Amino acid sequence: MTHPLSLAFLTVFDIGPLEAVRVAARTGYDMVGLRILPAAPGSEPDYPLLTDDRLLAEVRRALDDTGVAIGDMEIVRLGPAPDWDLFARFCDRSEALGARHVLVAGDDPDHARLAESFARFCALAAPHRLTADLEFMPWTRVPNLSTARAIVEAAGAANGGVLVDALHFDRSDSTLEEIAALPPSRVNYIQLCDGPDPWDPSDAELIRVARGERLLPGLGGIDLAGVVRAAPPGVTVSVEIPHRALAAKVDAEGRAAMAIAGARAILRAAGRA
Repeated sequence: MTHPLSLAFLTVFDIGPLEAVRVAARTGYDMVGLRILPAAPGSEPDYPLLTDDRLLAEVRRALDDTGVAIGDMEIVRLGPAPDWDLFARFCDRSEALGARHVLVAGDDPDHARLAESFARFCALAAPHRLTADLEFMPWTRVPNLSTARAIVEAAGAANGGVLVDALHFDRSDSTLEEIAALPPSRVNYIQLCDGPDPWDPSDAELIRVARGERLLPGLGGIDLAGVVRAAPPGVTVSVEIPHRALAAKVDAEGRAAMAIAGARAILRAAGRA
């Protein structure tokens, strides 16, 4: 069974949401991912889809015109004191665009409290027909797949999932067997990219590579075909390849085309094309 492909926000970080939809359509993606909240407060410019009704309507029309769907919306960060009013607006805007999934990061050192917050966000997202997908990252409070699964299962929400990012998977102590053991209902989409090998395990370097030096599928050392084979058949694959140096030389549409070609090659290698 083939996998729908989604153009992740970070692959084309340098263009707006309206153009991202059009680029996704022109380069053959089924879906596109958009960001409406920053990865870290104060670290990025405002994302206008959260407040600009005119832009939201334009993006909605572009989705209708092109047939591209919204895969995931970014990014909800669950710290010790979540802003529930902000997250309610996030879910409202995501539903207005027909989004399916929400990328969630866990920033709370108290895992019991984080599970409670995740359950509350799942309850907030469910009426909007959204899944909440907890991404593990080695430098965060949710450093590996086993921790993410434990939190999601403790929350007990039907729309809660574990998000496997190939780069974070490879840099953590997680295994392909752990991916394969996830109940299919807990895997709503995965993120695909490659990464340098060898690599520096320091937090600073992990973050730098994750945010701006990922590699096209097949150009690094990650067992991407293994990741795809371990994932449930037919699950959406978000192609997430931010590369700042490449962005200085190749425009967003060119990078999106390169990314989808690499992803399709990996799917063929995994027997999932």
